[in-house]
Amino acid sequence: MFDFEDDIKACIKVLNMGGTILYPTDTVWGIGCDALDGAAVEKVFSLKQRPKEKSLIVLLADARDILKYIAAPYPDIIDMVESFDRPTTVIYEGALEFPDNVTNEDGSIAIRVTNDPFCKALIKRLQKPLVSTSANVSGSPTAAIFTEVSDVIKNGVDYIVKYRQDDHSIAAPSRLVKIQDDGSLTIIRP
Repeated sequence: MFDFEDDIKACIKVLNMGGTILYPTDTVWGIGCDALDGAAVEKVFSLKQRPKEKSLIVLLADARDILKYIAAPYPDIIDMVESFDRPTTVIYEGALEFPDNVTNEDGSIAIRVTNDPFCKALIKRLQKPLVSTSANVSGSPTAAIFTEVSDVIKNGVDYIVKYRQDDHSIAAPSRLVKIQDDGSLTIIRP
């Protein structure tokens, strides 16, 4: 049994009821919700005071899940994503199944396959993608560790994960890339 089993159960209950969570990711502390629940996604935008034009990142547990949510991914996408040596968010064209408020206006979506044990376990148990956006009000500094998360965010979510609240190690934000038709990467955020 993992340290985070109680957190996973509580998160699943909240997420299945359309709620929001504050949770540790493979990069920074994040605000999350069921990425397929448009009303829950609206709550995230409202809490972050984020403009709707700025789309959100989605986390998946396994690279093969990309095939379920992207219309025409690069043919070697699974091998490519599995070869990344650091957290990398990829912008894909032709998002499938996501509500309009998760995708960009052009139909693209930003997806990161997480290697974080807590996030992987949560997504697998939820059996749905998870929204992942930094746990801060738009324009405020990103919360790399739990103690940096503002009370506005803490008081605005439906559940706060206890796991890793005392972890003070800081990880860099994910690299942001786009895969071109020839398989080359365009780095948007190093």
